Amino acid sequence: MIDEIKKDAQSRMAKSVSALKQEMSKIRTGRAHTSLLDHIMVDYYGTNTPLKQVANVTVEDSRTLNITPWEKPMVAVIEKAILTSNLGLNPASAGTVIRVPMPPLTEERRKDLVKVVRHEAENGRVAIRNIRRDANSDFKDLLKEKEISEDDEHRAQDDIQKITDKFIADVDKVLKDKEVELMEV
Repeated sequence: MIDEIKKDAQSRMAKSVSALKQEMSKIRTGRAHTSLLDHIMVDYYGTNTPLKQVANVTVEDSRTLNITPWEKPMVAVIEKAILTSNLGLNPASAGTVIRVPMPPLTEERRKDLVKVVRHEAENGRVAIRNIRRDANSDFKDLLKEKEISEDDEHRAQDDIQKITDKFIADVDKVLKDKEVELMEV
């Protein structure tokens, strides 16, 4: 019973860390990569559809993305979606190809991105702590139902705390790596 709760908490915490890594990959560091546009949704005949399902996204060079829509009428729709995406990108279309140049990051923009990254990391820590709280409440419920002893509950809570500390350290490492990546010129 206790082991199941610990395993569940551990897998949920691991998922939180991987979700954080996914979010961090969307925050740009000045280099062009296709995952920057992964979360952009376009209006495809009345349905919100991910950009990569209506166009081919490639990296032209270290500062430029190329987007080739499958259908010509989608060029304007894709441009509009990128402009309204809050990424600070200005797409330029050349016929059926859309080029998205990556502007160089200013020092001020880098510092803003570090704040965003820290906020994302804090959200990851909160998610992990919530999982710990859920596991501890499960242990308390087992104690109330007299399925485990108080000693078992204390040991289980200590184990959950160790697991939590490990995953929070993982979050801190992801944050540190991303901050270093953002601040390098």
